[in-house]
Amino acid sequence: MTLESYRKLFGTNGIRGIPGKDLSLEFVTEMAQSIGSYFLGPKPLLVGNDVRNSSPTLSKAVLSGVMAAGSEVQEAGLAPTPAHQFAVRTLGYGAGIIVTASHNPPQYNGMKVVGSDGVEIARETEREIEQVYFGKKYRKADWKSVGRAGKETRVVENYIRGIMSQVDAMKISEMKATVVLDVGNGAQAVAAPYLCERLGCKVITINGQPDGNFPGRGPEPTPANLKGMSDAVKAYHAAFGVAYDGDGDRSLFCDENGEIYWGDRTGSLLVDFLLDKHKGGPVATTVSTSQLVGIIAEKKNAEVIWTTVGSVDVSRAMVNRNAPLGLEENGGFFYGPHIPVRDGAMTTALVLNVLAARGVSFSKAIGALPQFFQMKAKFECPNDKKKEVMTKLESESREGRIDRTDGLKIWLDEHTWILLRPSGTEPLIRVYAESDDESKLDKMYNRYQDLVKGAIES
Repeated sequence: MTLESYRKLFGTNGIRGIPGKDLSLEFVTEMAQSIGSYFLGPKPLLVGNDVRNSSPTLSKAVLSGVMAAGSEVQEAGLAPTPAHQFAVRTLGYGAGIIVTASHNPPQYNGMKVVGSDGVEIARETEREIEQVYFGKKYRKADWKSVGRAGKETRVVENYIRGIMSQVDAMKISEMKATVVLDVGNGAQAVAAPYLCERLGCKVITINGQPDGNFPGRGPEPTPANLKGMSDAVKAYHAAFGVAYDGDGDRSLFCDENGEIYWGDRTGSLLVDFLLDKHKGGPVATTVSTSQLVGIIAEKKNAEVIWTTVGSVDVSRAMVNRNAPLGLEENGGFFYGPHIPVRDGAMTTALVLNVLAARGVSFSKAIGALPQFFQMKAKFECPNDKKKEVMTKLESESREGRIDRTDGLKIWLDEHTWILLRPSGTEPLIRVYAESDDESKLDKMYNRYQDLVKGAIES
């Protein structure tokens, strides 16, 4: 079934699918025409893309669609998603369309839409654009009023300067830190190494060549596929390593000993540091994130806003509540004073700032935080079976307290929980679990793993 068959086109993070199967050129052009019509105004739209092999072709289709609606458009080409978003916010654009599928496998692609503030559009805006598309209400400019296209060349330099303005660049430079960057053959190849060099770091880059096949370790960084980064950190006696996803908005870190951390632990370190400056917060984060965030926020007398899973939801909660900080467990960290979107390079600069300010190693900085044990897994599940599976899982979950903010989050006790939720971007059921007791975590995870498998196979 193609994307056109659904009344809901936008998923957790934009529109995604497989070009030639889910994403026809006709669909992409007409969707871009719908977006161009919705944002038609005096300001041009910005179109950018990631490194995927299909991205240049899809970008041209997007440009055509926006121009067909009569809107002026500027083409930025390859850059990290947060660099495109920051450009929309700071360089005078009315909106932006980024051709990317983030961390999805190489055969996928998609479109991420951002407003004039550079932040992904709200869910209600997504629905309004879908109505324009399905109702074929998009504008069809005649030959005299078709939009004009041009080139935008300032995106990466504008991005690097913006990040450097938010940290103590001089103090970071004094560290003369060695850092390992696992670019993952993705879009941060054109930005993060240059940012770190300008912050006085010695940069060791692995998987540093942009390549839409992602031959190094794939577009999604996980602890299981970052051994190369870990080994490089130890070999070069680096201060830390950081790995980015395909479009560069997420980052996972390892310490100087090569130990890799999920995003919510590194994010909690940043929250602990930044709440001294941004007192009271609030901090926006998803229900899949570690309870560690709540513990740190309570200690700092700050509020936590718990959201559904998805960077759109975290960003919009930050905008609506004027929250300076946001994070996700998957390596997304959002710094509002720069731009309230997840940003791998901004996160790298903030980590450098923490180490420079505190004068300690990464392992000591993060080791000072309370310890929790976590497990994460994903199970293949056809999209049309997700609702049935979740209904069955809820009927078989008769213990503890249930939080239905997003999927089923089951609290077995004060510090032990498991979250079961259907992915909004892939045919998967995702499972997240956490406890302060490792044996309790194992027992809970094993039980619910069997329940998920049984529900999918039945």
